[in-house]
Amino acid sequence: MDIYTPIYEHMKIDIRMNLKARKVELKTRLDTPDISNLQKCVDFVQAFMLGFDVADAIALLRLDELYVESFEIKDVKTLRGEHLSRAIGRLSGKGGKTKFAIENATKTRIVIADSKIHILGSFANIKIARDSLCSLILGSPAGKVYSKLGQVSARLAERF
Repeated sequence: MDIYTPIYEHMKIDIRMNLKARKVELKTRLDTPDISNLQKCVDFVQAFMLGFDVADAIALLRLDELYVESFEIKDVKTLRGEHLSRAIGRLSGKGGKTKFAIENATKTRIVIADSKIHILGSFANIKIARDSLCSLILGSPAGKVYSKLGQVSARLAERF
């Protein structure tokens, strides 16, 4: 119901799960106010399937300037075995501390699913978060990334 209600009642888009094809099907109705609601709903369902919370994914329906970007660790650097595990550990940090610090500094949401990374946020914020995550993958210590994040987020705050 958390997925159905915003799509069907608020965005006025029909939704159903095709069990045979294992796909979620969306289509506009006669009372759909804007055709772009269909694309917003597709982005919402995809974000939920990637692992974002329903509350975070609903932000895609409400705001126009939100995007989801995905990349793999091997896109940044080819790592195997223990090295890949250590890189994933550096990204999340102890108890998720590093991931939450990057999320809070850049106003984004990050999902680390095995070796895939998904970032939800505005275009500029995604770029900052991606740069931080890439530097962690390449081996920089978390303290160095925190200090650079502090500088960049202070510059972002000045701009607005």
